[in-house]
Amino acid sequence: MKGVYAVEDKALLTSITEDAKNATLALCEAANAKKGSLFIVGCSSSEVLGEKIGTNSSLDVAKALFKGIYPVLSEKGIYLAVQCCEHLNRAVILEREAAEKFGYEPVNVKPQAKAGGSFATTAYENFKDAVAVEKVRADLGIDIGLTMIGMHLKEVAVPVRLPIKKIGNAPIVCARTRPKFIGGARAIYNEELL
Repeated sequence: MKGVYAVEDKALLTSITEDAKNATLALCEAANAKKGSLFIVGCSSSEVLGEKIGTNSSLDVAKALFKGIYPVLSEKGIYLAVQCCEHLNRAVILEREAAEKFGYEPVNVKPQAKAGGSFATTAYENFKDAVAVEKVRADLGIDIGLTMIGMHLKEVAVPVRLPIKKIGNAPIVCARTRPKFIGGARAIYNEELL
């Protein structure tokens, strides 16, 4: 198992920040994200660097991503939730205010780069009052490096295709959610909720 990887390439880090910012803005627009929504991010900093997930965690990459994502969401009044890696059973880091608003019970764990992931560690260290919870039901999200955020999205998840396909070397997959359709052949649906 490799250690935590330092990134000296400032141009790469700037590019990562800009791509993360642009992807976040594009997803919020495409999903018509509302103030008070919960936005989940799963992230492999190793994948961003072109390495296999879980092999080359980078706090530098995580900080660059956070710098691109968090200010966009904060300005829009959208809560950021960050999925930890499998070593913490995909727990989620978020602000205590969000956990209380949505009724999520905090658990006792503090992520670190090699147990929770660099992005979760960065969020934990930069949120005003960070807590960990076991599970959330987010309204939309970005999966950076195919970390499988689906378990933390509300039903029904709808794929959102953005012009940005990668951040660094990591493919991104985005989704929004919508209410379930119920009823039969005579049901009429609210077009604004699609």
